[in-house]
Amino acid sequence: MSRLAPWVQAVRVHFVPPSFIPATLAAAIAWARWQVFDPLAFLLVFIGVTVHHFGLNMLDDVLDYLQAVDRAWGDEKNPCTGGSGVLTEGLLTVEDLKRGVAVCYGITIGIWLLLAAMKGWPVLAIGAVGILSSIFYTVPPVRFAYRGFGELGLLVNFGPVLVLGSYYVQRQTLDWEPLIVSLVPGFLMWSMIVINEIPDYEEDRLGGKMNLVARFGRETGVVLYQAGLAGAFGTLAGSVLLGVAPLPALLALAALPTALRSVRILREHYRDRLKMIPANIAIIKVYLITGVALIAGYLIQGVTGW
Repeated sequence: MSRLAPWVQAVRVHFVPPSFIPATLAAAIAWARWQVFDPLAFLLVFIGVTVHHFGLNMLDDVLDYLQAVDRAWGDEKNPCTGGSGVLTEGLLTVEDLKRGVAVCYGITIGIWLLLAAMKGWPVLAIGAVGILSSIFYTVPPVRFAYRGFGELGLLVNFGPVLVLGSYYVQRQTLDWEPLIVSLVPGFLMWSMIVINEIPDYEEDRLGGKMNLVARFGRETGVVLYQAGLAGAFGTLAGSVLLGVAPLPALLALAALPTALRSVRILREHYRDRLKMIPANIAIIKVYLITGVALIAGYLIQGVTGW
């Protein structure tokens, strides 16, 4: 267990649900609306996106560390930000993580090609967008996370790309409903990355990681965080009111009190990276509650026809 623990820390398991929850949501929509479900394809997608996220987290750790963005923090470390800490704490080496990245991306690419052979060439295109986006998130010369496009990239990839890819694997077609509903997890991912950038404001600027918070300041980060939450819950309510999503999808509004609490904490403590930890934790809970409730809502619709 002592040898495994650094790897569990390195892959940052608590940040991986934004990969497999959208994929599961897409499968739930396909089943509820069209009574279509391919369990083998779903399992392959679930494993593929989860392992892919492991690789992405380790790749970001390596490149941010080499760029001197994630270095020693002392007693001021916010556990939700600044990378996994396995490199700064000396638990693993850069070469260890590079090998881990190679294994994860190898598995991901293998599953991607297998699904493409099973389900058709559009899987190649959708998968290529996700894989290439994850690589060039921090890999030179693109490094769009360093140029102010990381937040938008995560919104698109952890929303529409993941949901539509998983949905296509089930139905071999694309529809408006999964696209619109995918904006809910997409906007929540936007808020999650923004709030995690706020404690790293000074370090990101020093390391040249000019994300939106580093470019425009912590106060702007608070506004962007709230905008993401408004986009997520506004899309959720609007899609139900307009008849795009089923009525039981409103179960996801159960996350709203936690979201509002996170906003209050962030507004009060956005300049104190330790006092805002409860807000960082809260957005993880908001994502989990919203995602699980959305999936449950579609399953209820599939069973009851509501």
